[in-house]
Amino acid sequence: MKITNKIILIALAALTYSCEDILEEDISSNMVQILSPANDSKIESNVVDFKWNALKGANKYRVQVYQPDQSLILDSLTTKTSIILPLDVGNYMWRVRGENYAYESIYSFPSNFSTTIPDDLTNQQVILSSPENDKFVNYINVSLNWEALNNATSYSVKVVNTVAGEEVFSEPALTDTSIKLALTTLADGTYEWRLKAKNAESETKQYSARKFNVDTTKPNQPKNTLPADNSTQSLNTSVSFSWSIAADIGSAKSPVSYIVEFSNDADFNTIIVPQNSNSTTLQKTFTNAAIYYWRVRAIDGAGNIGTSSTGFKLTVN
Repeated sequence: MKITNKIILIALAALTYSCEDILEEDISSNMVQILSPANDSKIESNVVDFKWNALKGANKYRVQVYQPDQSLILDSLTTKTSIILPLDVGNYMWRVRGENYAYESIYSFPSNFSTTIPDDLTNQQVILSSPENDKFVNYINVSLNWEALNNATSYSVKVVNTVAGEEVFSEPALTDTSIKLALTTLADGTYEWRLKAKNAESETKQYSARKFNVDTTKPNQPKNTLPADNSTQSLNTSVSFSWSIAADIGSAKSPVSYIVEFSNDADFNTIIVPQNSNSTTLQKTFTNAAIYYWRVRAIDGAGNIGTSSTGFKLTVN
């Protein structure tokens, strides 16, 4: 009996904490050790490469950068132990802490540093503006945009198919800070665009790079599953809708969401407020007794819209 009571007490105590709290390591008394920039560092670049040691039990890190008046100018969260951030000329201090689902470590001791931007471009980087990294698009005339780099007189850009390793576009001497890809064809897939800045004496040592995905393939047509066609449902009761869809076989598979449409006529001439779903299920409660029809269509992250499913009839009374 005593053993049973102890087991019950332990179980009750465990329930007072979430599963994440039990599994996550308590890092609240630990501190991240910074590597660079070290205290009183002088950075000659338009970007700063922040680095620190990994902290056991942390799965992400919060980096904060301040001006001398304690104004917070950057607050960034990353799962890596380094991050490159653009900064204007000036004096700064920075700190970092580790985090997991349940705990936060102590911030590192603040480290002061200053930045200047030299004429030499070697250690600088071009800041890319758009498209954002890993964006999905359903067109090929993609516009590439970046910020002007001080002392740069021209830019070199190239676009590479990441699977084939094939260069599909190149422009070695651009004076503008944007370009639209003037291509007649571009296969669906993932591409990386790379950019360097140049002047008469130097060029950036590293390419700035981002990826984009071309996906021009429409999602497959869904098939209604539940409730079955010609079913009857109760008024003011939650109804579970579900459907199936064949897997995307395209080269670039953007995430798929769904638009569920309801109508009082079989031809869907008038749509009752459509509802969105990120999965192949939806819950809906009907407050008016009537005959309804429902169908689903898929839309992917690139903006391609598939064919609607065959409408099912539903009687609510």
